[in-house]
Amino acid sequence: MQQIRQRLSIIEMELRSELAALAPEWQALLLSDVIEQMASHDMCHHALYSKLVRLDAALCQLDIGLYGLCSDCEADIEAERLSADPTEQRCHHCDDQYNLQHRQELRLSH
Repeated sequence: MQQIRQRLSIIEMELRSELAALAPEWQALLLSDVIEQMASHDMCHHALYSKLVRLDAALCQLDIGLYGLCSDCEADIEAERLSADPTEQRCHHCDDQYNLQHRQELRLSH
């Protein structure tokens, strides 16, 4: 778990570097407060926002002992998915279903 926490810390430092260019005044805020600030400034569609939300979720899951479980079906997320992206929230099957549903929603909204 320590290795995972270190990887997540590195990701947080990288994302905070991106944040510095976007809103340097938010640098010292807690991750959850940064997310809240972005949401209140209508920045939910910014790529950094979704990365921060995923990171925050992964850190919370790690803290409560649920890291590595799919947020949809609660099955183990494949090790190779977590290795590629330690903030991954879904197993391969649920991620495919989510992406399919999201694409359909985008078509319906246009």
